[in-house]
Amino acid sequence: MGDEYWFEEGCWITELSNSADDPALSIARARLPSGGTTRWHRLHGVIERYVILSGRGVVEVGDQPPREVGEGDMVYISAMQAQRIHNPGPDDLLFLALCTPRFTPEAYEDIDPERRADHDED
Repeated sequence: MGDEYWFEEGCWITELSNSADDPALSIARARLPSGGTTRWHRLHGVIERYVILSGRGVVEVGDQPPREVGEGDMVYISAMQAQRIHNPGPDDLLFLALCTPRFTPEAYEDIDPERRADHDED
């Protein structure tokens, strides 16, 4: 297991399995602190599944209405679907992110309107 690191999406990540030797799947543990919200983003060519380990969250995927999730829930996110998750609870939200094929940073696209506004000013 790798060390936990901050990812630009807005959460802490620990890579459990992500190797070019096993390109079909990656597994990461994500930790979203209390009050945190990830940035709106999408993954190119990658299907993602969140499996909630502990805590509670509100997930937004595509045009679906926001949905509360908790321990044991699974969220399916098709490739290219806009997504973000918020932690309204008092404790860290922990979840697995299972990606097929495996996640690579090149697949990640930040589509948060706040960031786009920042770039429009450049």
